[in-house]
Amino acid sequence: MDNKKLPKRSEVPEEFTWNLKDIFVDDTAWEKALDDAKAYPQKVSAYAGRLSESAATLLEYMKLQDEISLAFEKIFNYAMLKSDEDTGDGNAQIMKGKAINAIVAVNGAGAFAVPEIIMIPEERLGGFFNECKELEVYRRPIEVMRHSREHILSPECEAILAQAGEMAGGPETIGGILRNADMKYGEVADSKGGMHPLSSGTFVLLEESPDRELRKNAFMRCYEKYGELKNTLAAILDAQFKQLVFFMNARKYNSTLEASLDNTEVPTEVYRNLIEAVHSNLDKMYKYVALRKKLLGVDELHMYDVYTPIVADAAKEIDFETAKATVREALSVLGPDYVAILDEGFNNRWIDIYENEGKRSGAYSSDISRPHPYVLLNHNNNLDSMFTLAHEMGHAIHSYHSTKYQPVCTSDYVIFVAEVASTVNEVLLMKHLLKKTTDKKERAYLINHFLESFKGTVYRQTMFAEFELEIGRMAENAETLTADNLCAKYLELNKKYFGPDMVSDDEISLEWARIPHFFYNYYVFQYATGFSAAVAIAEKILKEGEPAVKAYKQFLSSGSSKDPISLLKIAGVDMSTPEPVSDGLKLFGELVDEMEKISG
Repeated sequence: MDNKKLPKRSEVPEEFTWNLKDIFVDDTAWEKALDDAKAYPQKVSAYAGRLSESAATLLEYMKLQDEISLAFEKIFNYAMLKSDEDTGDGNAQIMKGKAINAIVAVNGAGAFAVPEIIMIPEERLGGFFNECKELEVYRRPIEVMRHSREHILSPECEAILAQAGEMAGGPETIGGILRNADMKYGEVADSKGGMHPLSSGTFVLLEESPDRELRKNAFMRCYEKYGELKNTLAAILDAQFKQLVFFMNARKYNSTLEASLDNTEVPTEVYRNLIEAVHSNLDKMYKYVALRKKLLGVDELHMYDVYTPIVADAAKEIDFETAKATVREALSVLGPDYVAILDEGFNNRWIDIYENEGKRSGAYSSDISRPHPYVLLNHNNNLDSMFTLAHEMGHAIHSYHSTKYQPVCTSDYVIFVAEVASTVNEVLLMKHLLKKTTDKKERAYLINHFLESFKGTVYRQTMFAEFELEIGRMAENAETLTADNLCAKYLELNKKYFGPDMVSDDEISLEWARIPHFFYNYYVFQYATGFSAAVAIAEKILKEGEPAVKAYKQFLSSGSSKDPISLLKIAGVDMSTPEPVSDGLKLFGELVDEMEKISG
């Protein structure tokens, strides 16, 4: 397919598009389903004040929630997928808006449910389960609702906290608007005098340039602009952590970290173990930094040299058919049943493959998994796109297994484990490609791709997590987060993580202001833990074979039937210990050693 001139959606051959008729045969069928779903708010409201009256009533309500979940999964995703295949399709945007409005209405009608279920006395709820065996399937979601009940306040206080919650998103919204809409960077020059527009979107692309002067100019200009607004940005981040401290105190948690992780059922030790394990393996990062300095041939390695490739381009053209065949071959270690699902996705139009005018950028696996998952790609004929295919099909097949083997109420999986299956596929593909080639240039190109993933996902995200932990402690101790103390803390950590061969330019002390994730609540560590767990699982699969594959498929089939740490234990990985992270970084070290050997 010629991707130079983007085709209109109507010009894309059908075989390269996903088949939305598997959800609804046409828009008329979708409209009817939406009209039918408009009855749900009234049906839900009929249970208000009644959920503790009997086991039968509670069972009826939980079954209704399953029905609603299935209905809206189809309604929302059909509209979302249609709007993403062509964002210029006004009708699809209207459909998506209608779906969202209907979801808001039903969620508003059911706002009473969690507080009511939490307030059912333990003995009474136990009696419900004994009396009604059919209710047992809902034990896990009910336990999840009640998990934080000691931190739930009176209905009056909860109403006030709900209203405060609407304001709590203010710092994130304000910070995002300031960074993405109001900050203007202008243009920066390359070594030949050519000018390049700089924005929050183009910054990393310019930092990947082989032109060092362009990289330096982009770096300096970007942080010059952040420096001009550093006090405003610090005040916004201070407000973010003040609201986290407010909710921590209101709900009687010991720390903002504990308050944030409690919702995901992840113990705070997992967070601390990650940081401890990475600290113990910083020598490998330092070795990588020294190798980067050597291969770039620079007297000093600066922070604007972090993203540029260190291997001369050994890229091959990889068309979609070749990518499919290679991914299929690499994942054959997961058994014929896994490959059969992969083939079903390849052959039955689960995937929207190529870019077209107005199509959403990037790639994803959809939330819908009934009748099957859908995958959006914008495939280019290169290595990155082949890894993206493996990654997104990992998500899709995880969803497929969870849906097939779990009841509706536990068929979804939480964010802590969400990136595991996708990254397992990437690791298996990388190992397969390395096994197939002895060409030094190609091996170096592949290893560099993998090392960059490790560096960006484990080391960098852990540095972010440690910074977040430090500023959380400062906020809990009633210290104001000022630009000066934020910059000092960030520069200290940057020096610690990059080591002696990196010049930690003063400008990098302002990087905290550029990272939107600091306005989430302790989120970034999950990138590092998910990547580490996936590496550990892939290594087990390749070393142990069938027993490890069987355990991994059980994990894929478990949805949210257990807490996330217990789910990963099924696959043989204990994230409550530092071991998986340490093992992953041991592999990182081995790859750095091989890279050093190849490059002489």
